[in-house]
Amino acid sequence: MKTRHRRSPTERSDSQAEPTTLLRLVCVVCGGIVGCFAIVLATWSNQSAPLQIVHAADPVSGAAAMPTDPTQPDLTQSPTQPPTDPAVAANPALAGRVADEDLPKTNAEWRKRLSPEQFEVARKKGTERAFTGKYWDTTTPGIYRCICCGEPLFKSNEKFESGCGWPSFSSPIDGVKGTTVAEHEDVSHFMRRTEVTCRRCGAHLGHVFNDGPPPTGLRYCINSASIVLDKK
Repeated sequence: MKTRHRRSPTERSDSQAEPTTLLRLVCVVCGGIVGCFAIVLATWSNQSAPLQIVHAADPVSGAAAMPTDPTQPDLTQSPTQPPTDPAVAANPALAGRVADEDLPKTNAEWRKRLSPEQFEVARKKGTERAFTGKYWDTTTPGIYRCICCGEPLFKSNEKFESGCGWPSFSSPIDGVKGTTVAEHEDVSHFMRRTEVTCRRCGAHLGHVFNDGPPPTGLRYCINSASIVLDKK
């Protein structure tokens, strides 16, 4: 008669632990393999995905900023300013009426702002040679302003051909009795004439004579060096 060996509780426990331990080891190994594969896959995805720009939310409204296409120009930036004309930078009157506080106070300051001919005529009461000025035969529509302060002085429709070789106008921009042009007695060069100046800045413009066309009968003989034309 065979005697059946009865396992003790300890033996049964050890025999059941062996497959359980093996199963856990297999799970750990498989989990490690899967984890490595996931890391490799994630790295490959990040390298192949297009670059995305994260836009911060508006600090005032809290709304998220709209994404922009990096291939398109940024229209929110200020456009490049065109270069300033060196002549206008030197003399702002070429671009328009100059503010009172920006007008030069001394001849040294005027000399820096004007060309040598402009300074000699406008600030030293000189006279350009006949038929040499820029505007003596100009018929372009526009407004003639003071070369020194930019004040409007004459309109092109008051300009006429006098044959004297200098720009000639029958009236200032605000009329014969206006306040734009000032008149002064001039007895230089052994002659008696009426000098006209810019009332605002005192620039010498030329002279006025009583041989003009109707209705004023006046001829404002003006130096081109004392004025600048704003074309219409």
